[in-house]
Amino acid sequence: MTTTAVPVGDWIRGITIRQPWTTAILTGEKTVENRPRPWSWRGWLLLHAGAATEPTAMRDPLVATAIRGLGLPTRAVIGVARLTDCHQDAVGTAPCSTWAQPDAFHLVLADVHELALPIPWRHGQLGPWRPPQDLVDQVLLQLPHLSPEGSSS
Repeated sequence: MTTTAVPVGDWIRGITIRQPWTTAILTGEKTVENRPRPWSWRGWLLLHAGAATEPTAMRDPLVATAIRGLGLPTRAVIGVARLTDCHQDAVGTAPCSTWAQPDAFHLVLADVHELALPIPWRHGQLGPWRPPQDLVDQVLLQLPHLSPEGSSS
């Protein structure tokens, strides 16, 4: 397996997302995350499933199809993804994704990797947060091909 090159140093953040949205991202179906404000930061994100699950989202056919048969862990880091862009659709244009909400800023996610074992984590926040090194180390144990440039894998 090849190593995915990522920048050395300040290379990773966390994002807390309610379920079932976090799991929909892990399936590869949901490639944008909607947020009320733009993000200037780009790079790797720990995908943290927050404490809450949105019951109304479970009745959405798009969501139901994406997550069918999958578990919905909460309060845990369950994967990583690379944030490649953040934009808002121009007024009068088609949405960039079927998952894009009007008037929201769309975080565009790529290179999604699911963790085999969720890592319990009770912290998190709406905006990007800096994960402690011990949490990053636990993620890298499961995804050894994802490591900062210059380290061995």
